[in-house]
Amino acid sequence: MIKHFQRPLDFLLFSNIFISLGAFAQALVSYRLLGFAPSWSVAAFLFFSTLLTYNFSILIQKPKNPENSEYRRVRWIFRNYKLNVAITGLAGLALVPLFLSLNFKAQLLNVFLAVLSFGYALPLFKSKGRKFGLRNIPAVKLFMIALVWALSSVCLPYFELQSRGNFVLPSVDLLILILKRFLFVVAITIPFDIRDMFQDAMFELKTIPTIFGERKAYLFCQTMLAVYLVLLFLFQNKGFNSDFFGLMLTVMLTGWLIFKSKWERNEYYYFFYLDGTLILQLVMMVLMGWVL
Repeated sequence: MIKHFQRPLDFLLFSNIFISLGAFAQALVSYRLLGFAPSWSVAAFLFFSTLLTYNFSILIQKPKNPENSEYRRVRWIFRNYKLNVAITGLAGLALVPLFLSLNFKAQLLNVFLAVLSFGYALPLFKSKGRKFGLRNIPAVKLFMIALVWALSSVCLPYFELQSRGNFVLPSVDLLILILKRFLFVVAITIPFDIRDMFQDAMFELKTIPTIFGERKAYLFCQTMLAVYLVLLFLFQNKGFNSDFFGLMLTVMLTGWLIFKSKWERNEYYYFFYLDGTLILQLVMMVLMGWVL
């Protein structure tokens, strides 16, 4: 199947449109869990901000000979450099009116997240004659990515709902929702670090796999998903409804995909199946809503 759809699939995955659709889906998941109709402008903001951030992050880290990279994604991105710059520029333009449409609290949060995101990629700091970004600080890379995803996909919808009226979610419920999103993103991100652990070691990036090894990193993934399931069972304000079963099934499937990633080194597996679980959460919740 991949051979027949390889070119459009490469464009979808390697231009970062697919992962941006994951951010869009996560916004809709949050609105569904909060029990309100979504704001499409907030979902669109998350889509374009993810597209801008991910493309910017890789475009400024161009390797010396990208055409010789072992990764198909890197070869594709820099072979289509102008296209990716254009996509990044269009995403930036689309963000301007969307940012202005957000309420003040959401705008402040996005400024903070933007600083984290660009600080992650840019070599803003210097030590012993070497420049480095936040991603070079031991074990920060993984948790920073997960924190940005969790805060943006949960808090932006919540702040937008607050601006509609007197909607208030108990602090504990909001924190649990953020924590569950954080745990899920951590779990699906670690396999990428495991895949890149030898390259990360060359560049002296201290990730979970390079610090603790591959086996413990996989165990850490499954532990994150197990804690997610525990929180899912313990904090059910609406009971065991279709959303609960949709999320539970997604977590179980994600655990299987992560386990299988031990033997799968194909880039499509990571960027389609693992990143696709961000979209799958929404799909499974909707499907369970039809079934139950």
